[in-house]
Amino acid sequence: MRTRSSLRRVLVVQHVEPEGPALLAGALTAAGCEIDVVRTDLGAEPPRDLSAHAGLVIMGGPMSAAGDTRGYPSRDAEVALVRDCLDRGTPVLGVCLGAQVVALAGGAAVYPGGAPEIGWGPVTIAAGAVDDPLLAGITGEMTVLHWHGDTFDLPAGATHLASTAAYPNQAFRLGAACWGLQFHVEVDAAAVARFVDAFGHEAGDAAAILSEAPAALARSARERALVLERFANLIT
Repeated sequence: MRTRSSLRRVLVVQHVEPEGPALLAGALTAAGCEIDVVRTDLGAEPPRDLSAHAGLVIMGGPMSAAGDTRGYPSRDAEVALVRDCLDRGTPVLGVCLGAQVVALAGGAAVYPGGAPEIGWGPVTIAAGAVDDPLLAGITGEMTVLHWHGDTFDLPAGATHLASTAAYPNQAFRLGAACWGLQFHVEVDAAAVARFVDAFGHEAGDAAAILSEAPAALARSARERALVLERFANLIT
């Protein structure tokens, strides 16, 4: 059972310096949450369970959740955390790599996709999002930052929430309050610059990603903020 002091604490698992919670940190703080960041790249290990926290966020990273754990030694511990959250009904948000971890926790396969999807582009919001606690009211397309080359099957019983032509499984909900988002809704201009500085060699036109950032971020600012605020407000 969580203690009173733990009721608004959120655990953020961060794998590399450039891929932090960015705008999500602000949304969580505004909702009255306290944030504990576990930096696995600095040698920190995730806890065994979420008994001391009321929410879990798993961020992205350049490693792959597919195959064995070489290069991603904390993967199995993170999968176990998601499963613990599913058992407890604790809200979870998995972003990019984190979405793959959520898929694994739900028993689905993770594997390489086709050509990497990197840069600004739309996701198409699926019919299943009409009453989703995070995406309800967002229809049509939403501009997001893509930076991935792996994909996953949907876990059994999951609700499909968003897609692109190249990567049909872009977002899903597992259970009542566990989400995987293959794309990035949390980035601001500073976060985009960190992405490009660290991973720009993977992009076809890194300079364009930077130059297009102000307009792309503005196009989806309301929708992205809504998703982040809604998740933060689920932490009780």
